Amino acid sequence: MAKYFLEEVKDKKAERRFLEVPLNIYQGDKNWIRPLDNDIKGVFDPRKNELFAEGEAIRWILKDESGACVGRIAAFYNKRIAAENEQPTGGCGFFECINDSQAANILFDAAREWLISKGMEAMDGSINFGDRDQWWGVLTEMFDAPPVYGMNYNPPYYKDLFEAYGFRNYFNQHSFYRDLRAETISPVLVEKAKRLRENPDYEFRYVRKSELKNIAEDFRTIYNKAWAKFNGVAEMSSEQVKHLLAKLKPIIDERLIYFAYHKGTPIGFFIMVPDLNGAIRHLNGKFDFWAKIKFLYHLKIRKSCNIIEGLIFAVTPEFQGKGVESGMIDCFKLEINSKPTHYKHLELVWIGDFNPLMIRMVETYVGARKYKMHTTYRYLFDREKEFKRAPRVSFSRHTS
Repeated sequence: MAKYFLEEVKDKKAERRFLEVPLNIYQGDKNWIRPLDNDIKGVFDPRKNELFAEGEAIRWILKDESGACVGRIAAFYNKRIAAENEQPTGGCGFFECINDSQAANILFDAAREWLISKGMEAMDGSINFGDRDQWWGVLTEMFDAPPVYGMNYNPPYYKDLFEAYGFRNYFNQHSFYRDLRAETISPVLVEKAKRLRENPDYEFRYVRKSELKNIAEDFRTIYNKAWAKFNGVAEMSSEQVKHLLAKLKPIIDERLIYFAYHKGTPIGFFIMVPDLNGAIRHLNGKFDFWAKIKFLYHLKIRKSCNIIEGLIFAVTPEFQGKGVESGMIDCFKLEINSKPTHYKHLELVWIGDFNPLMIRMVETYVGARKYKMHTTYRYLFDREKEFKRAPRVSFSRHTS
């Protein structure tokens, strides 16, 4: 039996080794794209991650007898998030490991024991100590394509390592694929979208960068009507929306953000961005001065970011199913087809299987098909406790 040794990350030298563990795991894998080191380090920086205000995080590296780094894991919890579950639940993430269950189990044991000492009764993995839109879930289907920015990528055997330890499927996150050249929406919906576009009461258009500040309130109105009615989803404030749009501004392609209006009232949006991994794959994890120059070269000149990532899609409840969804997609298709484009396809990421309404909307009105799948696993520390999958999102119409 091999001997392995855990080392807690306590200094910059150990942090560097933590960041470099994947280099051995993915050697020769053309689909793996090294994330930016600063993005990973930022997750564990209390000055940048607000979850530290009510939580903690810890990281380990696993070494073999020769001193080679063969695995890594982080464990973390936030009291507020933990309390939202039936049992206090923390997380483990940024997991990387050779194909050895003994090595993986040492990492999982370390995370479990630390979380138990912090009062947790379960752990989810492999997840992020932050928002769900990045580094969330174990890739369990479709390993033949590189990840889009912020999405986990891993070898197929990770699924076996998690499940052999005792983790169970809490929910699946689907990514959807749409070929920009193919007509994937039914003729009935295409005709409905055409009638809406020809109706003077409706307006479908893309947003110019100069208009971002002006459409912030439109975004907030639509989002809060379409999403904040779902149980467990909070409304967005004006400040949150402004921060989101400011963050997106440097990478926005004007032809990838669409809004729909009815008699001047905002009723829908479809926000997409170029997938930054097309440029990040050339940076080897760095983002210093010269890396930034290289990044802009690949983004603006080489047009290396040739995949579109669908970030968020929403239509207000009273207009859902009326063709507004298809109207925005049709407007986008006409704009993209009106002149040569370097974009190849669209990926809509992170739609949970607990949200069948959104899955149906994406398949029917966007004309996209299921592509990749990530799985969020949960491990209950009390092995006798009944395991329950994530509850389905329920839509509650509030009356006032």
